[in-house]
Amino acid sequence: MKVLKFGGTSVGSAERIQHVARLIGGECNIVVLSAMAGTTNSLIEISEYLYKKNPDGANEIANRLAVQYYEHVNGLFHTAEYKQRGKEMVGRFFDYIRTFTKDLFTLFEERVILAQGELISTGLMHLYLQEQGVDVVVLPALDFMRTDKNSEPDPVYIREKLLALLADSPKADVYLTQGYICRNAYGEIDNLQRGGSDYTASLIGAAIHAEEIQIWTDIDGMHNNDPRFVEGTAPVRRLHFEEAAELAYFGAKILHPTCILPAKLNNIPVRLLNTMQPDAKGTLISNATDKGGVKAIAAKDNITAIRIKSGRMLLATGFLRKVFEIFENNQTPIDMVTTSEVGVSCTIDNRKRLDEIVDDLKKYGTVTVDCNMVIVCIVGDMQWQRPGFEADIINALKDIPMRMISYGGSNYNVSILIKADDKQRALVSLSNYLFKS
Repeated sequence: MKVLKFGGTSVGSAERIQHVARLIGGECNIVVLSAMAGTTNSLIEISEYLYKKNPDGANEIANRLAVQYYEHVNGLFHTAEYKQRGKEMVGRFFDYIRTFTKDLFTLFEERVILAQGELISTGLMHLYLQEQGVDVVVLPALDFMRTDKNSEPDPVYIREKLLALLADSPKADVYLTQGYICRNAYGEIDNLQRGGSDYTASLIGAAIHAEEIQIWTDIDGMHNNDPRFVEGTAPVRRLHFEEAAELAYFGAKILHPTCILPAKLNNIPVRLLNTMQPDAKGTLISNATDKGGVKAIAAKDNITAIRIKSGRMLLATGFLRKVFEIFENNQTPIDMVTTSEVGVSCTIDNRKRLDEIVDDLKKYGTVTVDCNMVIVCIVGDMQWQRPGFEADIINALKDIPMRMISYGGSNYNVSILIKADDKQRALVSLSNYLFKS
Protein backbone atom coordinates (compact mmCIF):
# COMPACT_ATOMS: atom_id res chain seq x y z
CA MET A 1 0.00 0.00 0.00
CA LYS A 2 1.20 3.49 -0.89
CA VAL A 3 0.38 6.88 0.63
CA LEU A 4 -0.33 9.66 -1.89
CA LYS A 5 -0.51 13.27 -0.73
CA PHE A 6 -1.93 16.01 -2.98
CA GLY A 7 -1.34 19.66 -2.13
CA GLY A 8 -3.67 22.62 -2.40
CA THR A 9 -2.81 23.50 -6.00
CA SER A 10 -3.28 19.85 -7.03
CA VAL A 11 -6.93 20.04 -5.90
CA GLY A 12 -7.36 23.75 -6.56
CA SER A 13 -10.25 23.51 -9.05
CA ALA A 14 -12.91 21.12 -10.31
CA GLU A 15 -10.72 20.13 -13.25
CA ARG A 16 -7.75 19.40 -11.00
CA ILE A 17 -9.84 17.31 -8.61
CA GLN A 18 -10.99 15.27 -11.61
CA HIS A 19 -7.38 14.93 -12.75
CA VAL A 20 -6.25 13.77 -9.29
CA ALA A 21 -9.10 11.25 -9.22
CA ARG A 22 -7.68 9.71 -12.41
CA LEU A 23 -4.20 9.57 -10.88
CA ILE A 24 -5.48 7.86 -7.75
CA GLY A 25 -6.92 4.93 -9.67
CA GLY A 26 -8.18 1.95 -7.69
CA GLU A 27 -5.03 0.51 -6.17
CA CYS A 28 -6.11 0.44 -2.51
CA ASN A 29 -3.89 3.39 -1.60
CA ILE A 30 -4.36 5.99 1.12
CA VAL A 31 -4.81 9.49 -0.31
CA VAL A 32 -4.09 12.55 1.83
CA LEU A 33 -5.63 15.84 0.70
CA SER A 34 -4.85 19.43 1.55
CA ALA A 35 -7.41 22.23 1.46
CA MET A 36 -8.12 23.65 -1.98
CA ALA A 37 -5.69 26.43 -2.91
CA GLY A 38 -6.65 29.74 -1.33
CA THR A 39 -9.11 28.25 1.15
CA THR A 40 -6.86 28.31 4.22
CA ASN A 41 -6.01 31.98 3.61
CA SER A 42 -9.72 32.82 3.49
CA LEU A 43 -10.37 30.86 6.69
CA ILE A 44 -7.53 32.73 8.39
CA GLU A 45 -9.12 36.00 7.25
CA ILE A 46 -12.48 34.91 8.67
CA SER A 47 -10.76 34.15 11.97
CA GLU A 48 -9.09 37.56 12.03
CA TYR A 49 -12.47 39.28 11.69
CA LEU A 50 -13.90 37.13 14.47
CA TYR A 51 -10.99 37.98 16.77
CA LYS A 52 -11.84 41.64 16.14
CA LYS A 53 -15.51 40.94 16.97
CA ASN A 54 -16.59 41.84 13.44
CA PRO A 55 -19.02 39.05 12.46
CA ASP A 56 -20.26 40.96 9.42
CA GLY A 57 -16.74 41.00 7.97
CA ALA A 58 -16.34 37.29 8.72
CA ASN A 59 -19.67 36.46 7.07
CA GLU A 60 -18.76 38.46 3.97
CA ILE A 61 -15.57 36.42 3.48
CA ALA A 62 -17.43 33.18 4.24
CA ASN A 63 -20.15 34.00 1.70
CA ARG A 64 -17.58 34.88 -0.94
CA LEU A 65 -15.75 31.59 -0.35
CA ALA A 66 -19.02 29.62 -0.40
CA VAL A 67 -19.87 31.02 -3.84
CA GLN A 68 -16.52 29.78 -5.14
CA TYR A 69 -17.27 26.30 -3.79
CA TYR A 70 -20.72 26.22 -5.38
CA GLU A 71 -19.01 27.00 -8.70
CA HIS A 72 -16.55 24.15 -8.07
CA VAL A 73 -19.49 21.81 -7.44
CA ASN A 74 -21.15 22.79 -10.75
CA GLY A 75 -17.94 22.06 -12.64
CA LEU A 76 -17.01 18.91 -10.74
CA PHE A 77 -20.08 16.68 -10.88
CA HIS A 78 -21.84 15.38 -13.99
CA THR A 79 -25.22 14.28 -12.63
CA ALA A 80 -27.97 16.37 -11.07
CA GLU A 81 -28.04 14.07 -8.05
CA TYR A 82 -24.37 14.62 -7.17
CA LYS A 83 -24.49 18.32 -7.96
CA GLN A 84 -27.27 18.58 -5.38
CA ARG A 85 -25.42 16.44 -2.84
CA GLY A 86 -22.29 18.53 -3.36
CA LYS A 87 -24.16 21.81 -2.81
CA GLU A 88 -25.82 20.45 0.31
CA MET A 89 -22.48 19.35 1.71
CA VAL A 90 -20.86 22.74 1.01
CA GLY A 91 -23.86 24.46 2.55
CA ARG A 92 -23.52 22.45 5.76
CA PHE A 93 -19.84 23.38 6.09
CA PHE A 94 -20.47 27.09 5.66
CA ASP A 95 -23.52 27.08 7.92
CA TYR A 96 -21.24 25.60 10.56
CA ILE A 97 -18.55 28.25 9.96
CA ARG A 98 -21.17 31.00 10.36
CA THR A 99 -22.15 29.71 13.81
CA PHE A 100 -18.84 31.01 15.16
CA THR A 101 -19.91 34.61 14.56
CA LYS A 102 -22.25 34.40 17.57
CA ASP A 103 -19.87 33.21 20.28
CA LEU A 104 -16.65 34.06 22.05
CA PHE A 105 -13.76 33.46 19.65
CA THR A 106 -10.47 31.96 20.88
CA LEU A 107 -7.54 29.98 19.53
CA PHE A 108 -9.59 26.80 19.92
CA GLU A 109 -12.36 28.09 17.64
CA GLU A 110 -9.78 29.30 15.13
CA ARG A 111 -8.29 25.81 14.86
CA VAL A 112 -11.75 24.37 14.27
CA ILE A 113 -12.39 26.85 11.47
CA LEU A 114 -9.00 26.20 9.85
CA ALA A 115 -9.74 22.46 9.83
CA GLN A 116 -12.76 22.99 7.58
CA GLY A 117 -10.61 23.45 4.46
CA GLU A 118 -9.29 19.89 4.49
CA LEU A 119 -12.69 18.52 5.46
CA ILE A 120 -14.38 20.23 2.50
CA SER A 121 -11.79 19.10 -0.08
CA THR A 122 -11.98 15.53 1.17
CA GLY A 123 -15.79 15.65 1.08
CA LEU A 124 -15.80 16.83 -2.53
CA MET A 125 -13.30 14.18 -3.61
CA HIS A 126 -15.31 11.52 -1.77
CA LEU A 127 -18.52 12.45 -3.60
CA TYR A 128 -16.79 12.68 -6.97
CA LEU A 129 -15.20 9.24 -6.64
CA GLN A 130 -18.57 7.82 -5.61
CA GLU A 131 -20.12 9.36 -8.72
CA GLN A 132 -17.43 7.62 -10.76
CA GLY A 133 -18.31 4.27 -9.22
CA VAL A 134 -15.17 3.96 -7.09
CA ASP A 135 -15.41 2.08 -3.78
CA VAL A 136 -13.99 4.86 -1.63
CA VAL A 137 -13.76 5.05 2.17
CA VAL A 138 -13.01 8.16 4.22
CA LEU A 139 -10.63 7.70 7.15
CA PRO A 140 -11.34 10.80 9.27
CA ALA A 141 -8.01 12.25 10.37
CA LEU A 142 -9.64 13.48 13.57
CA ASP A 143 -10.31 9.84 14.49
CA PHE A 144 -6.67 8.70 14.37
CA MET A 145 -4.21 11.59 14.04
CA ARG A 146 -3.24 12.86 17.50
CA THR A 147 -0.47 14.81 19.18
CA ASP A 148 0.75 14.40 22.75
CA LYS A 149 1.10 16.98 25.53
CA ASN A 150 4.31 18.24 23.89
CA SER A 151 2.45 18.82 20.60
CA GLU A 152 4.41 15.99 18.99
CA PRO A 153 2.66 13.21 17.02
CA ASP A 154 1.72 10.13 19.06
CA PRO A 155 2.86 7.28 16.76
CA VAL A 156 1.51 4.45 18.89
CA TYR A 157 -1.99 5.99 19.04
CA ILE A 158 -1.91 6.86 15.32
CA ARG A 159 -0.95 3.33 14.28
CA GLU A 160 -3.49 1.62 16.57
CA LYS A 161 -6.46 3.78 15.52
CA LEU A 162 -5.55 3.87 11.82
CA LEU A 163 -5.16 0.10 11.53
CA ALA A 164 -8.51 -0.35 13.25
CA LEU A 165 -10.19 1.96 10.73
CA LEU A 166 -8.58 0.11 7.82
CA ALA A 167 -9.70 -3.23 9.25
CA ASP A 168 -13.31 -2.01 9.23
CA SER A 169 -13.17 -1.57 5.42
CA PRO A 170 -10.46 -3.94 4.18
CA LYS A 171 -11.36 -4.08 0.48
CA ALA A 172 -11.94 -0.49 -0.59
CA ASP A 173 -10.48 0.79 -3.85
CA VAL A 174 -9.30 4.05 -2.31
CA TYR A 175 -8.97 5.45 1.21
CA LEU A 176 -9.24 9.23 1.67
CA THR A 177 -8.11 11.29 4.63
CA GLN A 178 -7.31 14.88 5.54
CA GLY A 179 -3.84 16.30 5.83
CA TYR A 180 -2.67 18.83 8.42
CA ILE A 181 -5.50 18.44 10.94
CA CYS A 182 -5.47 16.34 14.11
CA ARG A 183 -6.60 16.25 17.71
CA ASN A 184 -4.33 17.19 20.58
CA ALA A 185 -3.81 15.30 23.84
CA TYR A 186 -6.97 16.89 25.26
CA GLY A 187 -9.17 15.80 22.37
CA GLU A 188 -9.43 19.29 20.89
CA ILE A 189 -9.17 19.92 17.14
CA ASP A 190 -5.64 21.04 16.37
CA ASN A 191 -3.10 20.84 13.55
CA LEU A 192 0.35 19.44 12.87
CA GLN A 193 1.80 22.87 11.96
CA ARG A 194 5.22 21.86 10.64
CA GLY A 195 4.95 20.39 7.17
CA GLY A 196 1.17 20.19 7.32
CA SER A 197 -0.20 17.58 4.95
CA ASP A 198 3.26 16.29 4.07
CA TYR A 199 3.76 15.47 7.74
CA THR A 200 0.41 13.65 7.79
CA ALA A 201 1.44 11.52 4.81
CA SER A 202 4.76 10.65 6.42
CA LEU A 203 3.14 9.70 9.73
CA ILE A 204 0.56 7.52 7.96
CA GLY A 205 3.26 5.86 5.87
CA ALA A 206 5.22 5.04 9.01
CA ALA A 207 2.11 3.74 10.78
CA ILE A 208 1.18 1.26 8.05
CA HIS A 209 4.75 0.52 6.87
CA ALA A 210 3.84 1.80 3.42
CA GLU A 211 5.63 0.69 0.30
CA GLU A 212 6.16 4.32 -0.69
CA ILE A 213 5.04 7.84 0.19
CA GLN A 214 4.29 10.11 -2.76
CA ILE A 215 4.12 13.91 -2.39
CA TRP A 216 2.30 15.37 -5.41
CA THR A 217 2.79 19.10 -6.02
CA ASP A 218 2.97 21.46 -8.99
CA ILE A 219 6.71 21.05 -9.66
CA ASP A 220 8.70 18.14 -11.02
CA GLY A 221 10.57 17.13 -7.88
CA MET A 222 13.27 19.03 -6.01
CA HIS A 223 15.42 21.09 -8.40
CA ASN A 224 19.17 21.49 -8.21
CA ASN A 225 18.81 25.26 -7.77
CA ASP A 226 16.11 27.88 -7.36
CA PRO A 227 14.38 28.30 -10.77
CA ARG A 228 13.21 31.77 -9.75
CA PHE A 229 16.80 33.02 -9.87
CA VAL A 230 18.66 30.54 -12.08
CA GLU A 231 17.80 29.45 -15.61
CA GLY A 232 18.03 25.85 -16.75
CA THR A 233 17.61 24.14 -13.39
CA ALA A 234 16.83 20.42 -13.40
CA PRO A 235 15.16 17.99 -10.98
CA VAL A 236 17.45 15.94 -8.77
CA ARG A 237 16.45 12.33 -9.34
CA ARG A 238 17.82 10.78 -6.14
CA LEU A 239 18.51 12.27 -2.71
CA HIS A 240 19.41 10.89 0.68
CA PHE A 241 16.97 11.80 3.45
CA GLU A 242 19.60 14.02 5.06
CA GLU A 243 20.31 15.80 1.77
CA ALA A 244 16.60 16.48 1.30
CA ALA A 245 16.26 17.73 4.88
CA GLU A 246 19.18 20.13 4.44
CA LEU A 247 17.72 21.52 1.21
CA ALA A 248 14.26 21.86 2.74
CA TYR A 249 15.55 23.68 5.80
CA PHE A 250 17.71 26.05 3.78
CA GLY A 251 15.11 27.20 1.31
CA ALA A 252 13.73 24.47 -0.96
CA LYS A 253 10.03 25.18 -0.34
CA ILE A 254 8.70 21.99 -1.94
CA LEU A 255 9.19 20.07 1.31
CA HIS A 256 9.28 20.87 5.02
CA PRO A 257 12.51 19.70 6.73
CA THR A 258 10.84 17.74 9.54
CA CYS A 259 7.96 16.16 7.65
CA ILE A 260 9.93 13.25 6.21
CA LEU A 261 11.50 12.20 9.52
CA PRO A 262 8.97 9.39 10.20
CA ALA A 263 9.63 8.02 6.71
CA LYS A 264 13.38 8.17 7.26
CA LEU A 265 13.22 6.39 10.60
CA ASN A 266 11.09 3.62 9.09
CA ASN A 267 13.12 3.41 5.86
CA ILE A 268 10.16 4.26 3.62
CA PRO A 269 11.09 6.00 0.34
CA VAL A 270 9.47 9.36 -0.41
CA ARG A 271 8.85 10.34 -4.02
CA LEU A 272 8.16 13.96 -5.08
CA LEU A 273 5.95 14.09 -8.18
CA ASN A 274 4.27 16.69 -10.38
CA THR A 275 0.48 16.51 -10.62
CA MET A 276 0.59 18.44 -13.91
CA GLN A 277 3.23 16.11 -15.39
CA PRO A 278 2.45 12.71 -13.86
CA ASP A 279 4.80 10.87 -16.21
CA ALA A 280 7.84 12.84 -15.02
CA LYS A 281 10.23 10.88 -12.80
CA GLY A 282 10.33 13.43 -9.99
CA THR A 283 12.71 13.01 -7.04
CA LEU A 284 13.17 9.85 -4.98
CA ILE A 285 14.29 10.39 -1.38
CA SER A 286 15.55 7.39 0.56
CA ASN A 287 18.38 6.15 2.76
CA ALA A 288 20.32 5.31 -0.40
CA THR A 289 21.74 7.88 -2.78
CA ASP A 290 24.22 8.39 -5.60
CA LYS A 291 27.76 8.84 -4.37
CA GLY A 292 30.01 11.75 -5.19
CA GLY A 293 29.41 15.29 -6.31
CA VAL A 294 27.13 18.20 -5.47
CA LYS A 295 23.41 17.47 -5.87
CA ALA A 296 21.66 20.78 -5.31
CA ILE A 297 21.81 24.34 -4.01
CA ALA A 298 19.30 26.28 -1.90
CA ALA A 299 19.23 29.69 -0.23
CA LYS A 300 17.62 30.92 2.96
CA ASP A 301 16.74 34.62 3.14
CA ASN A 302 16.32 37.17 5.94
CA ILE A 303 19.31 35.98 7.93
CA THR A 304 20.98 38.04 10.67
CA ALA A 305 24.60 37.35 11.64
CA ILE A 306 25.78 38.04 15.19
CA ARG A 307 29.43 38.04 16.23
CA ILE A 308 30.65 38.20 19.80
CA LYS A 309 34.33 38.88 20.35
CA SER A 310 35.98 38.55 23.74
CA GLY A 311 39.52 38.18 25.00
CA ARG A 312 38.06 36.33 27.98
CA MET A 313 37.18 33.47 25.67
CA LEU A 314 40.85 32.54 25.53
CA LEU A 315 41.18 29.19 27.35
CA ALA A 316 37.86 29.91 29.13
CA THR A 317 35.50 27.07 29.95
CA GLY A 318 31.75 27.65 29.78
CA PHE A 319 31.92 30.56 27.33
CA LEU A 320 30.00 28.82 24.55
CA ARG A 321 27.44 27.50 27.01
CA LYS A 322 26.72 31.04 28.22
CA VAL A 323 26.36 32.31 24.65
CA PHE A 324 23.98 29.55 23.58
CA GLU A 325 21.92 29.87 26.74
CA ILE A 326 21.16 33.47 25.76
CA PHE A 327 19.59 32.29 22.50
CA GLU A 328 17.76 29.50 24.32
CA ASN A 329 16.35 31.89 26.92
CA ASN A 330 15.10 34.11 24.11
CA GLN A 331 13.58 31.13 22.24
CA THR A 332 15.59 31.90 19.12
CA PRO A 333 17.17 28.98 17.23
CA ILE A 334 20.60 29.29 15.60
CA ASP A 335 21.25 28.27 11.98
CA MET A 336 25.03 28.49 11.53
CA VAL A 337 27.93 28.65 13.99
CA THR A 338 31.63 29.30 13.48
CA THR A 339 34.22 29.82 16.18
CA SER A 340 37.73 31.13 16.65
CA GLU A 341 39.94 31.47 19.73
CA VAL A 342 38.56 34.92 20.52
CA GLY A 343 35.10 34.97 19.02
CA VAL A 344 31.92 33.25 17.93
CA SER A 345 29.75 34.04 14.92
CA CYS A 346 26.25 32.64 14.49
CA THR A 347 23.12 33.32 12.46
CA ILE A 348 19.43 33.54 13.23
CA ASP A 349 16.38 33.86 10.98
CA ASN A 350 14.08 35.38 13.60
CA ARG A 351 14.82 38.97 14.65
CA LYS A 352 11.93 39.24 17.12
CA ARG A 353 14.19 39.09 20.19
CA LEU A 354 17.32 40.51 18.57
CA ASP A 355 17.62 43.54 20.86
CA GLU A 356 17.33 41.41 24.00
CA ILE A 357 19.87 38.91 22.64
CA VAL A 358 22.39 41.63 21.82
CA ASP A 359 21.97 43.24 25.26
CA ASP A 360 22.64 39.92 26.98
CA LEU A 361 25.61 39.07 24.77
CA LYS A 362 27.27 42.40 25.58
CA LYS A 363 27.90 41.08 29.09
CA TYR A 364 30.53 38.75 27.61
CA GLY A 365 32.15 40.74 24.81
CA THR A 366 31.87 43.12 21.89
CA VAL A 367 28.85 42.39 19.69
CA THR A 368 28.52 43.07 15.96
CA VAL A 369 25.30 42.53 13.98
CA ASP A 370 25.01 42.14 10.20
CA CYS A 371 21.49 42.18 8.76
CA ASN A 372 20.02 41.38 5.35
CA MET A 373 22.14 38.28 4.82
CA VAL A 374 21.50 34.98 3.01
CA ILE A 375 22.67 31.44 3.74
CA VAL A 376 23.56 29.52 0.60
CA CYS A 377 23.45 25.77 1.19
CA ILE A 378 25.37 23.41 -1.10
CA VAL A 379 24.22 19.80 -0.68
CA GLY A 380 25.61 16.50 -1.89
CA ASP A 381 27.92 13.64 -0.99
CA MET A 382 30.58 15.55 0.91
CA GLN A 383 32.49 12.97 2.93
CA TRP A 384 35.56 14.71 4.31
CA GLN A 385 37.77 11.90 3.04
CA ARG A 386 36.89 12.88 -0.54
CA PRO A 387 39.03 15.93 -1.36
CA GLY A 388 38.19 18.60 -3.89
CA PHE A 389 34.56 19.53 -3.32
CA GLU A 390 35.54 22.38 -0.97
CA ALA A 391 37.84 23.87 -3.59
CA ASP A 392 35.11 23.68 -6.25
CA ILE A 393 32.69 25.60 -4.05
CA ILE A 394 35.24 28.27 -3.09
CA ASN A 395 36.35 28.69 -6.71
CA ALA A 396 32.74 29.12 -7.81
CA LEU A 397 32.36 31.96 -5.30
CA LYS A 398 35.81 33.50 -5.66
CA ASP A 399 34.37 36.90 -6.66
CA ILE A 400 31.70 37.01 -3.93
CA PRO A 401 32.48 38.17 -0.33
CA MET A 402 31.73 35.42 2.20
CA ARG A 403 30.86 36.37 5.78
CA MET A 404 30.85 32.81 7.21
CA ILE A 405 31.60 29.26 6.02
CA SER A 406 30.31 26.19 7.88
CA TYR A 407 31.12 22.51 7.28
CA GLY A 408 31.52 19.48 9.48
CA GLY A 409 28.19 19.20 11.22
CA SER A 410 27.00 17.04 8.33
CA ASN A 411 28.60 15.08 5.51
CA TYR A 412 25.94 16.44 3.18
CA ASN A 413 26.13 20.20 3.47
CA VAL A 414 28.40 23.23 3.16
CA SER A 415 26.75 26.50 4.21
CA ILE A 416 28.03 29.94 3.23
CA LEU A 417 26.77 33.30 4.47
CA ILE A 418 26.72 36.17 1.99
CA LYS A 419 25.00 39.53 1.54
CA ALA A 420 21.49 39.42 0.12
CA ASP A 421 22.61 41.63 -2.76
CA ASP A 422 24.96 38.85 -3.89
CA LYS A 423 22.41 36.02 -3.71
CA GLN A 424 21.45 35.65 -7.36
CA ARG A 425 25.03 36.08 -8.55
CA ALA A 426 26.14 33.37 -6.12
CA LEU A 427 23.41 30.91 -7.16
CA VAL A 428 24.13 31.39 -10.85
CA SER A 429 27.87 31.10 -10.37
CA LEU A 430 27.54 27.90 -8.35
CA SER A 431 25.29 26.35 -11.02
CA ASN A 432 27.64 27.31 -13.81
CA TYR A 433 30.68 25.94 -12.00
CA LEU A 434 29.26 22.82 -10.35
CA PHE A 435 26.62 21.54 -12.77
CA LYS A 436 27.80 22.46 -16.27
CA SER A 437 30.69 20.68 -17.93
